[in-house]
Amino acid sequence: MDELRISQIAITSIPNIGDVTAKKLIAYCGSATQVFKEKKQALEKIPGVGGLVINALNSGKKEAFLIAESELKQAEHNNHKIYFYLDEDYPQRLFHCEDGPVILYAKGNTNFNVDRVVSIVGTRNPTDYGKSFCEQLLEDLAPYQPLIISGLAYGIDGVAHKAALKHKLSTIGVLAHGLDQLYPTQHKALSEKMLENGGLISDFKVGTKPDRENFPKRNRIVAGLSDLTMVVESSKKGGSLITAHIANNYNRDVFAVPGKLSDKQSEGCNNLIKTNKAALIESVKDIEYIMGWQAEAIAKPVQTQMFVALTPEQKVLTALLAKTGQLTIDQIALNAQFTMSHTAALLLELEFSGIIKLLPGKVYRLV
Repeated sequence: MDELRISQIAITSIPNIGDVTAKKLIAYCGSATQVFKEKKQALEKIPGVGGLVINALNSGKKEAFLIAESELKQAEHNNHKIYFYLDEDYPQRLFHCEDGPVILYAKGNTNFNVDRVVSIVGTRNPTDYGKSFCEQLLEDLAPYQPLIISGLAYGIDGVAHKAALKHKLSTIGVLAHGLDQLYPTQHKALSEKMLENGGLISDFKVGTKPDRENFPKRNRIVAGLSDLTMVVESSKKGGSLITAHIANNYNRDVFAVPGKLSDKQSEGCNNLIKTNKAALIESVKDIEYIMGWQAEAIAKPVQTQMFVALTPEQKVLTALLAKTGQLTIDQIALNAQFTMSHTAALLLELEFSGIIKLLPGKVYRLV
């Protein structure tokens, strides 16, 4: 097996050694492999590296290499990509973040180093206003062909990923767990679509569960991958504010969608704007102005296909909705006599094609 790659993964499995310390060790020793071969006397001379780290390297080396070998086998078996922070194709925007991950695991069709990258985060319980704003923003951003980053969570994250795919934009979901699982499971069909034009990434190893403490750590990747972070609705203490705070610390631009003073879902965004931690955004023109994107140089694509050819199974679903007006996903699956997972996949395809619309309560209707 690849000794260097195993060493690169192993260093992320040593207790008491985080991304910042790992990078420092690699910089002084010359490589991840050399870190494990370096003598104690040489390690003691590295600034900020004390006995706790040195002892951890010695006592945790054997187990760390076993974990790394297993992780590499899993990656090869499942066709997962592994990015080390010094690799040429590692996300260059993350490279400039001090606490950026030493190792990233990815699957799908990912290209991080495109000209424009936008992160979109927000509440898990968005209003119709928030969802509509997010969808319109993605439509207006489409001419610039940005890569769209979010966390594949409920709410605004899911809205952003879906809208990106609808407008043929690459989109990447940053996970708070290993690539061998998916949270929330309701986004399974969406995640599979994302693999075709984007993908899923994580700095957590296979087997890592979506524990609460993983989400703030995940947020640094969401913020670090992008040129700007957009907050679309957030309560006063919403998790999206952590991402905005990290983006500010990375000296990245932050935008927030304003809302009514009485709206609990807008308290976080309004406060970001009030404290000058985010620029107020009303439309894509604000991004064009602040980011220096020249809208006039990019012509909006012309829609050349007004009608989409439906498969027989898609026709069954649209016929049901045409007859009834609107139905829940359970009602659709029951009437069509399809499995729930297959129904969800078909509905997602129709939603991407702009034929149906998802309403609150998982109710669907024709557009």
